[in-house]
Amino acid sequence: MADETIGIVGAGIVGLAIGRELTRRRPGARVVVVEKEDRVAVHQTGHNSGVVHAGIYYQPGSLKARLCTRGAAMLREYCADRDLPYDECGKLVVAVTPDDVTRLDALAARAGVNLVPGLRRVGPEEIREIEPHGAGLAALYSPRTAITDYARIAESFAEDIVAAGGEVRFTFPVTGVRPAGGGLLVSSPAGELAVDRLIVCAGIQSDQVAGLAGDTAAPRIIPFRGEYMRVKPEKSGMVRGLIYPVPDPRYPFLGVHYTRRVDGSLEVGPNAVLATAREGYRRADVSARDLWGIATWPGAWRMAGRHWRTGVKEMYGSFSRRAYMRAARRYVPEIGVHDVVRAGAGVRAQAVDRDGSLVDDFRIHRLGAVTAVRNAPSPAATSSMAIAEHVMDVIEGRSAS
Repeated sequence: MADETIGIVGAGIVGLAIGRELTRRRPGARVVVVEKEDRVAVHQTGHNSGVVHAGIYYQPGSLKARLCTRGAAMLREYCADRDLPYDECGKLVVAVTPDDVTRLDALAARAGVNLVPGLRRVGPEEIREIEPHGAGLAALYSPRTAITDYARIAESFAEDIVAAGGEVRFTFPVTGVRPAGGGLLVSSPAGELAVDRLIVCAGIQSDQVAGLAGDTAAPRIIPFRGEYMRVKPEKSGMVRGLIYPVPDPRYPFLGVHYTRRVDGSLEVGPNAVLATAREGYRRADVSARDLWGIATWPGAWRMAGRHWRTGVKEMYGSFSRRAYMRAARRYVPEIGVHDVVRAGAGVRAQAVDRDGSLVDDFRIHRLGAVTAVRNAPSPAATSSMAIAEHVMDVIEGRSAS
């Protein structure tokens, strides 16, 4: 084991958490994280909302439900130990219609099974006590939901890896993986890396990199851009914590919500619009290759056939700030279209199966010496340290993937 070399593709928060866990469990092994960019956390981790989820939404018994609660506790302890920002500002999940109230009841039952700490149901008066400018018929209040800075945590994970004798190698885009000498040879224009094991945590490129290692085509990554508005400073104090809608159970997206950042700013969003490039953070970003990948995946057309009405609505909100804020104002009526400016965007790596199903749970494939994290959407950042434990258990045969 002391001579073993383990490669990890991807220096986002999940890949780095796994690298850190590897150095802890296998101190004699050589751990090398390779990343195509010139620094850590460039893509999903660096565009994350910063929310540390408490585990309200996830199907009981799923990997998300199991790993979110564990991961949040681990992250809280890690941030305290490293003096990283961690603010338990709390979250309201607010019902504004009678249908929302019915879904809120189901959500409360699910959260109860998931043992979400401190969760309670509140009425209109207590909504106002918690968020004086908020509105709603009823809500679930999660006092342990927090905010943090995931890019800084990723940087700290990378420092831990290097301090333990590992390596984080940048500008190393993986273009090939093939068997060699009883192990694997990972190829890049920047050179080659011989490894005994390989763990793929490539985020928005996870299906493509896993395919290089011989994994199946399904699920395919379909990119969705999430666009944010930033509330102007004069009204940013109107929301103390986080205010979310009751999610639609048909979709893995949580809907437009109010998110406080650790720097004190307040954002609204994100929406979810089909991106025209895997790394398409702007509307003008277009990749013919990525569009071809979407167009040739049968699941993409089946997904569109089922959800095109929602897609049209999201596109309208993307181009119309007034339409975007119309939904958000149901929760904080005093913040309107003239109180926000367009802010940044992120791209969600949404895995879609061949039948058009939106993959909701974490999905991890193992192919001999290769372990591929094929789907790790929210709450992957929250769960990153617990995902790292789970992946190591899978590799060591202690857990099924």
